[in-house]
Amino acid sequence: MLIAAGSLVWGPGLEADVVLPARFFFIQAVDGAGQNFTSSPGEKTFQVKVSSLSEPFSRIWVQVLDRKDGSFVVRYRMYASYTDLQIQVLLKDQNVAKSPYILKGHVYHEGCDCPEPDGEVWAEQMRCPASFPQIQRDLSAFPRVDPQLNAHEIPQRFGRRQSLCHYTIKDNKVYIKTHGEHVGFRIFMDAFLLSLTRKVRVPDLELFVNLGDWPLEKRQPHEKLHPIFSWCGSNDTQDIVMPTYDLSESVLETMGRVSLDMLSVQGNSGPPWGQKNQTALWRGRDSRRERLELVKLGRAHPDLLDAAFTNFFFFKHDEGLYGPLVKHMSFFDFFKYKYQINIDGTVAAYRFPYLLAGGSVVLKQDSAYYEHFYQELTPWEHYVPFKADLSDLLEKLRWARGHDEQAKRIALAGQQFARTHLMGDSVFCYYFRLFQEYAKRQVSEPEVREGMEPVEQPKDDLFPCHCHRTQVRSRLWALNNILW
Repeated sequence: MLIAAGSLVWGPGLEADVVLPARFFFIQAVDGAGQNFTSSPGEKTFQVKVSSLSEPFSRIWVQVLDRKDGSFVVRYRMYASYTDLQIQVLLKDQNVAKSPYILKGHVYHEGCDCPEPDGEVWAEQMRCPASFPQIQRDLSAFPRVDPQLNAHEIPQRFGRRQSLCHYTIKDNKVYIKTHGEHVGFRIFMDAFLLSLTRKVRVPDLELFVNLGDWPLEKRQPHEKLHPIFSWCGSNDTQDIVMPTYDLSESVLETMGRVSLDMLSVQGNSGPPWGQKNQTALWRGRDSRRERLELVKLGRAHPDLLDAAFTNFFFFKHDEGLYGPLVKHMSFFDFFKYKYQINIDGTVAAYRFPYLLAGGSVVLKQDSAYYEHFYQELTPWEHYVPFKADLSDLLEKLRWARGHDEQAKRIALAGQQFARTHLMGDSVFCYYFRLFQEYAKRQVSEPEVREGMEPVEQPKDDLFPCHCHRTQVRSRLWALNNILW
């Protein structure tokens, strides 16, 4: 029997100071014996109401997602700022755990430009780790960063052939100058920088962001390296890696126009393990030759692997050999299958975080490419590795079939990693720590350079907010400028 008082409720969405595009928290169903449920007690078991005690017409969208393992993730998106927000978690009209939760004081929505002036206070509120392994690894190649020199040398070296954004963050305002022809992807970086600077004062810094797929800095450590920020790294380059544009955008757009994000996957992870299809699944486009080989393997071994293309672009002349194309399937339908194949595209396959979160076991290709979190993963603990040339993929699939309990443990460990390290709060923490550590290495003053334009915060005329930190912020910034 499910007990309201004994069930658990926790998470960042219960903290007034944790501002996220979509706030979230968790519920764990507990029975009368004090034991956690390990399967769903029912999708509509808990009801959640979020409202402002001071505003009767609160504009807040709430969603409860059943994670099918006895726990639920609750997410809510505020379209205005409020004071004294109340969160009720109910089980048949009974309050669960310590419900109702009151978020006292100012509770700001995503569009509110009200940064916390002290970065360490903000990091503590967000429970950010002190450091990330990949940041330390990447920045070890750049003990000294000279913004003045980089502003001259990087455009000369990369600006004609590559697409780059030169950003300056000064007094928590964002400025940009673009280099190259194809700079449309700047929208992702612009949006995240604006979102971060609405939440916390970011140290003054200058950085160059690579808008292409491939990392750029191919020089050896003994040569003169230039710091280039990229969404993907590789074993033979020295780029500074950020969370991918895909993951970053999904954080910003959660409960907005994007349906695929780390929270929605958790509520759409398919049937229980024992009821999942025993075939491995892959869908995608023809962005790497190994993907052609994967489809070929699937045709030869349909009992083990269902692999097909949804689009041809790179190898259109081979469509007759590897087609016909199949219809796109919902990403959530992937998790009806017990085994997921993660294979590189042009660079690392950016779907990897979502595959980990879905509760199926991920078989991951050995790769020279990596995302910002790969260093924290362990093969055979969080995923099953297979060789880059796919020569042992069938063997690994047969192993997973023959060792079902071990495969299930790996699937659950990968899922737990995603739930812990790849959520929206972690992505914001990663960017902030990265910029903070990078700024410390600057040996000349960041400047708003000639040709730079301001990246303006979006106007929120419909739901403007009034920042209670404005006066405090002005005094602190003035003091910081004197001290610096």
